[in-house]
Amino acid sequence: MPSKAALWTFVLSCLAAAPAFAHHAVSLYDMKNPITVKGVVSRMEWTNPHAYVYLTVKNDRGQEEEWAVELDSPSALAHHGWSRDTLKPGDAVTCIGGRSKTGGRAMKSATVELAGGQKLKS
Repeated sequence: MPSKAALWTFVLSCLAAAPAFAHHAVSLYDMKNPITVKGVVSRMEWTNPHAYVYLTVKNDRGQEEEWAVELDSPSALAHHGWSRDTLKPGDAVTCIGGRSKTGGRAMKSATVELAGGQKLKS
């Protein structure tokens, strides 16, 4: 039988780890019904815990809107072939992923297709 101290250490460790698992949930996005957003990169934030790319997208009326596209962490992106310089302002890209459940102009991208046709997991 484990000691009380060992048991409490285990319980507290589990509780401390719970926020880390919750943070990486994609529950804010509708990943079951993917959308495609095509636009031009206005800026890229290579930051933890998630990188972001901001796109200028023309809506159905031809007006420009900014979309915030959440990507994986920089280390995960690097594992999939990304670098800080993969996307630069002015690059045309296509993002496929789940739209924000709030209906805002935000999404969690699963893949990003570059202008040359290269697809990167994101």
